[in-house]
Amino acid sequence: MLKLSYKKLFIIFSWLFIVSCQSTIATSDNTSIYNELYLDDEFEVDSAQSIESEEEVFALDDEMKLMVTEKLLSVRAPNKRAKRLLRHIFAKENIDLAYQSAANLTASQAYHSQTANCMSLTIMAYALAKEAGLDVKFQDVKVPEYWVRNGQYNMLTGHVNLILTEAKVPNKTVVYGRELLQIDFDPDIYKKSFPKKVITKNTVLAMFYNNKGAHALVDQNYQLSYKYLKQATLVDPSFSSAWGNLGILYKLNDLTDFAEKTYRHAIELDNDNLTALTNLSLLLEDNNNLEQARKIEKMLHDKRIKNPYYHALLADEAFFRGENQKALKHYKRAIRMDNKVHEFYFGIAKVYYALNRIERAENAMNKAIAYNRASAIESQYLAKLNFLKDLEIAN
Repeated sequence: MLKLSYKKLFIIFSWLFIVSCQSTIATSDNTSIYNELYLDDEFEVDSAQSIESEEEVFALDDEMKLMVTEKLLSVRAPNKRAKRLLRHIFAKENIDLAYQSAANLTASQAYHSQTANCMSLTIMAYALAKEAGLDVKFQDVKVPEYWVRNGQYNMLTGHVNLILTEAKVPNKTVVYGRELLQIDFDPDIYKKSFPKKVITKNTVLAMFYNNKGAHALVDQNYQLSYKYLKQATLVDPSFSSAWGNLGILYKLNDLTDFAEKTYRHAIELDNDNLTALTNLSLLLEDNNNLEQARKIEKMLHDKRIKNPYYHALLADEAFFRGENQKALKHYKRAIRMDNKVHEFYFGIAKVYYALNRIERAENAMNKAIAYNRASAIESQYLAKLNFLKDLEIAN
């Protein structure tokens, strides 16, 4: 069997950043730089392919406004009002929201569809909280690099949540802080003490456009992807991830000189944008700039080696290539580093199933179910576990 090197892993798969984040306005000094990185003539967008405005992303319809008036505004205490909002979002008799990673929706779409991803749920909760008169801010949660496969791509996910604080009152002294409630739609992340940073509404809007652009890129709708990614960089020129994805778009369209410039700009904005650094190293290798590419690869490996999700990524890629023993090795190392991540056990269950070690696959699925906290994922895991049990009985 052909064994692919560590280097080849990153050649085969491109990287996208999708957010589950400070915003600045472009100065006149930067305008020429940005204009050099935009390629409108190469991506003639169909005028019928319109993208959502800021107002459309955060807008509440009449039904949502009525809910706020009837169920939230009647509660005078801000902390109680915030908790009632949270209960309303998840109560089965009300919205009963469920998570779906690909559902990049506006606030009103999320409210009525009952499925949304982390970003859309957070946007919806923000819009409702603002309508309810609550002091609410977005937070970027600095989670470890975590990848999810989508076809031929590995997609790097980020995370945002909300913090509700007590409004400032003149002549009132606050001793213990103004935080009332943190709203996070991922129970696993909520329990962990990851660093957090307050970000602006502009940055969140850029994240929304970046998500839409990344998915359009995966669908090979390059014109629409360009429109979304450009808009992301316009509303927040400092949002490095959107520039990095724009570089991927250029690379896929053989605009390699512009891809390199855009990757380097993304890295200049954020030298911790490891995804842009990865793609830059691939591009340098394609251009036979091997010495610089190797330096970047080594630096990336040294930074990622302590991240269990990195080893899970290596396991996933090995499994994808049919290298099951190598996949087992990497999954086991990921579990040794963090033994409470349900995705690691699900991954190792897939490998054991491929090796026809059904009992071990069943045990791994039981652990995946035990550590998972999302009901939608649990139902999928239970279905796979029942399949394994039936298979074991048949054998």
